[in-house]
Amino acid sequence: MKRSNKTHQTAIIIRHSKYLNKIVEQDHRGVKRILHPMLGFKSLWAARCTIAGMEVMHAIRKGQLMAPGNTPHTPAEQFYALAA
Repeated sequence: MKRSNKTHQTAIIIRHSKYLNKIVEQDHRGVKRILHPMLGFKSLWAARCTIAGMEVMHAIRKGQLMAPGNTPHTPAEQFYALAA
């Protein structure tokens, strides 16, 4: 890694942690919850739309999606504004 970093001018580090996979598993837990009752996605378009919607909901919940203007909105108001 040191030689590769020096050759390509990058700063890649190797993190040794027993629980790094848990972060990935937690991230797609919501997708698995939606996917199991549907018995899978029928098309790539459906998968892409579902995942994009979930990412928007996470951004709204975290307060990362701001509405135009400085007026604060509740997550429900932001969602309904996007849907309209």
